[in-house]
Amino acid sequence: MKRKSFGEMECPIAQTLEVVGEWWTPLILREVLMHDRTRFDELQKTLGIAPTVLVSRLNTLVGHGLLERRQYKQNPERFEYVPTASAHDFRPVLDELARWGRKWATLAP
Repeated sequence: MKRKSFGEMECPIAQTLEVVGEWWTPLILREVLMHDRTRFDELQKTLGIAPTVLVSRLNTLVGHGLLERRQYKQNPERFEYVPTASAHDFRPVLDELARWGRKWATLAP
């Protein structure tokens, strides 16, 4: 099922969710920003995410200017995903999500 796009909404929360609201995206940003994991293989292994999903999420983050894709090896080609100023500005949002989760989210219903 395809999700509704929030891109046309004027609400800044909706527009933010258009960029970072897909499953996995906040966790990818957590790994890059909080744990300095910038390489595709590190992200895939740490998160246990399917490669196709990871490629899609990374492309979205690069396309919206939160990450920059840089080649670090030529043969075979390997890339890392470096946070931009935009990503660093998102860090307090992740910190607040973590704070809220520690206070209000539970592991069991």
